[in-house]
Amino acid sequence: MMYNVLEARNHLSRLIADAESGVEVTIARRGIPVARIVPIAPEPRRASNAFARWLAENPLTPDLARPVDEIEAVIAENRA
Repeated sequence: MMYNVLEARNHLSRLIADAESGVEVTIARRGIPVARIVPIAPEPRRASNAFARWLAENPLTPDLARPVDEIEAVIAENRA
């Protein structure tokens, strides 16, 4: 879809929504294309805290890993 600069300025939110849905949006000045709005690929989700990041980068070996139920039981015991 092609829009002139004035239309793009007045309807930027709509143009961004179009780009997010996969439509390539072209902006033209006096009929000559000068810019393009395209969706970008989402970045892979990263762990938010330092320990979770470290654990993702350094996974436990199978002999050190514990079942989730066991970990939850220890947490519940410590909270009590």
